[in-house]
Amino acid sequence: MRGIALLGRIRFLDTTLRDGEQTPGVSLDTEEKLAIARGLDALGVQVIEAGSAMTSVGERQSIKAVSAAGLNAEICSYVRALTADVDTALACDVDSVHLVVPVSDLHIECKLKSDRKSVIRKAVEVTEYAKDHGLIVELSGEDASRADQDYLAGLYLAGIDAGADRLAFCDTVGVLVPEVATEVFGRLSRLGAPISVHCHNDFGMATANTIAALRAGAAQAHVTVNGIGERAGNTSLEEVVMTLESLYKIDTGIKCQDIYQLSRLVSRMTGLPLATNKAIVGENAFTHEAGIHVHGLLADTKTYEPIHPETVGRKRRIVLGKHAGKASVELALREFGIGVSDEQLSQIVTRVKELGDKGKRVSDADLQTIADTVLSIQKEPKVKLQELTVVAGNTVTPTASVKIQLNGSDRLEAGVGVGPVDAAINAIRRAISGVADVRLEEYHVDAITGGTNALVEVWVTMAMADRKITARGADADIIIASVEAVLEGINRLMRLEEEDRLNV
Repeated sequence: MRGIALLGRIRFLDTTLRDGEQTPGVSLDTEEKLAIARGLDALGVQVIEAGSAMTSVGERQSIKAVSAAGLNAEICSYVRALTADVDTALACDVDSVHLVVPVSDLHIECKLKSDRKSVIRKAVEVTEYAKDHGLIVELSGEDASRADQDYLAGLYLAGIDAGADRLAFCDTVGVLVPEVATEVFGRLSRLGAPISVHCHNDFGMATANTIAALRAGAAQAHVTVNGIGERAGNTSLEEVVMTLESLYKIDTGIKCQDIYQLSRLVSRMTGLPLATNKAIVGENAFTHEAGIHVHGLLADTKTYEPIHPETVGRKRRIVLGKHAGKASVELALREFGIGVSDEQLSQIVTRVKELGDKGKRVSDADLQTIADTVLSIQKEPKVKLQELTVVAGNTVTPTASVKIQLNGSDRLEAGVGVGPVDAAINAIRRAISGVADVRLEEYHVDAITGGTNALVEVWVTMAMADRKITARGADADIIIASVEAVLEGINRLMRLEEEDRLNV
């Protein structure tokens, strides 16, 4: 902890908009970059690497828009050791440049077709040029973890003499290990300029290496939201922040309660879904099924949760399956306002386990149906589908018309979408508008059987205000299965809202 204690608050350079956007298949437009930049700024990130100005005209427009957004964060552009790159960055009105020079012999000789002395000379020349033009310079050694460390130190010292404000050590292909990171950053932190750590996750050690570097004296961590980036990605912002905050009790200055919201924003805009078991922000990070775990949570949430989910803007979720016990089923029923006797609870648990043994997830709607059956309560749905017509093809805009019965009255509406399922769901949402403001947050399809006539199972997560539920539909027709799932979700949410009003 010596290094962290001496350097004070850790700084973060977020490169989601540059290194993160280099994830294969990801391309962000200006509005998307602006939205993410505003989220990062609100989170408390000190430096936002908005992109690589020399990449394209569109990239320059995006960087300039971020620079003009009036954010508190320092706005940075990636540049190579070329004065022309610096000029391009200057035209985007950035505050700083991340000047990256290859430092391993492999990169110098094979990529640049150059030599060590020429690289240092060029790094010094461009550093001086950027400083002369009023820019903050972070001089970064690419592939530093495979470089001659004495040569690397020499390049850094030459950069400091030329006016570099910060240095950066890039573990470009993720070959660093924590014990080496501790040794390396213990030396580099004494060179006379703040040193940053930039890690990649090729061996799954980006977070561990970053924490080791910070503990040894690194002043700044390069990170991306959700750990996105080329190949296996970059160091994950949320993992580093919460490790420092929760395990080392260090105030990072980051507004941790906004982490999950930003994570979802980045996932949606990049089109990169999160692994369900992703630390901190994955769907299962605060989800529990095993009965013994839920029993422990009821006694004290710390039994099976290292942090409260609300710390990062999340909520605890209990799912039911074959591992569910009485405690988890009772807790889930309590959330729905359903009271049961011990005998009724046992019957419900037995039915839940039967479904779990068949490989099925038990959704909120499934549990409600089971409980209704056991309690002999038949609740009339608020919304019923009367008719559904969908038109789609390669030369027409997918359009759907629906006739629904809402609280006993018929409603007819139409909607368009990017596909027939989207159109049908949009039509239903239009039909209930003004009565219920329901959002579709997640949509997932599984083929239960094989062949073109496969039975498909559709899972949706629906939300109304701050309440979420999952619902399921199954049919050989994916449109019908989707509509069935959405209507089940809408009915559950409307019923819960009505119960809330009655209980006030």
